[in-house]
Amino acid sequence: MREPVDLRRQRILGVVRSRGAVRVGDLAAELEVSVVTVRRDVEELARAGQLRRGHGVVRSIVPVEEAGAVGAAAGVPRARPGEDGAAIGLVVPERHSYLFEILHGARTVLEEAGMRIALHIAPAVSGGERPMVEQALASGVQGLLIAPRWRGLGAEEADYGWLGSLEVPTVLMERRPRPGSALHALDSVCSDHWYGVHLAVEHLISLGHRRIVLGARDDSPTARAVRAAFAAIAAERAEVEDWAVTLSSPTAVPEPAERPRSESAAEPTPDVLDLLRARGATAAVLHGDVDALMLVQRFQEAGIRVPEDFSVVAYDDVVAALGSTPLTAVAPPKTEVGRAAAELLLHRLRRPAGERPAPVRRIELLPDLQVRGSTGPVSEAGE
Repeated sequence: MREPVDLRRQRILGVVRSRGAVRVGDLAAELEVSVVTVRRDVEELARAGQLRRGHGVVRSIVPVEEAGAVGAAAGVPRARPGEDGAAIGLVVPERHSYLFEILHGARTVLEEAGMRIALHIAPAVSGGERPMVEQALASGVQGLLIAPRWRGLGAEEADYGWLGSLEVPTVLMERRPRPGSALHALDSVCSDHWYGVHLAVEHLISLGHRRIVLGARDDSPTARAVRAAFAAIAAERAEVEDWAVTLSSPTAVPEPAERPRSESAAEPTPDVLDLLRARGATAAVLHGDVDALMLVQRFQEAGIRVPEDFSVVAYDDVVAALGSTPLTAVAPPKTEVGRAAAELLLHRLRRPAGERPAPVRRIELLPDLQVRGSTGPVSEAGE
């Protein structure tokens, strides 16, 4: 999915301000876009007075992080919400299109409240969020909205100490820390992925499908929630005669260092298509959209018709509707998650000083199901 222009330009500003000066070619490589695209963005940002451009180099006009750090060290009070200069830090992983809509939802609420947004993109490395949070705090942000990558449980646990001790109000987006953990009492807003999986399974059962496979990622908290929900729901439903869980893609796993030792030595996971054939499945739920679209393409190459011979439900609904066969998809309320997270953060920031802290809130929003052309009644051959 193409990244929105305004979000890409916010990323450019974040990189330039954190480093002082960056080559246009390096920006293009990091953002995975063409040099021409970056030059066009830089020209617009320079025209708006937000940065300075030279021969192949982009320079920051105001060293945001340094200025914020000096002010904090000198005891300069932070701006109040709505005051000139007040800002909220948004920290999200790079190359994570699922979060684009969440960011737009949060942005709408914050801008309506007169807050400036400081977007920080965490690199795809373990612990990549912490330096971004430190930069945001040094620049003087009033609060944080954050969606840590957390590819494995080890990465999640490694963040408990520092993330739980931040001195500004913080809200987790699309992340639900484990019960009893150091972050259990941190404000959070996320989709109810159990309900999303429930919608998918109920839809397939209503069409007569009794042998269903989940092909899911295993490299994010959302992926693990989807896997756990499917296993519980499929095991409880008497109509489901056979079910299985496998990886949607061979690369959809945590880094080796983040996997439990028992999983590191496990047998290789079977290919999705091979498993579907072996189990005699007539339907599959795939997390996420790209893996679902690729499975449908493989079906077409193998002469398997969707939905006449096999039904597919995607989980995410970011690009599911764009396939040659538009995919039925579970759609988490991404924009509303962002809005709710921003509203929750503003609620904390606006609480009068000295007043008793507001109770911690853990908000869950229900996904819905978008029925399209990739699901249909089970065929007689599949019964």
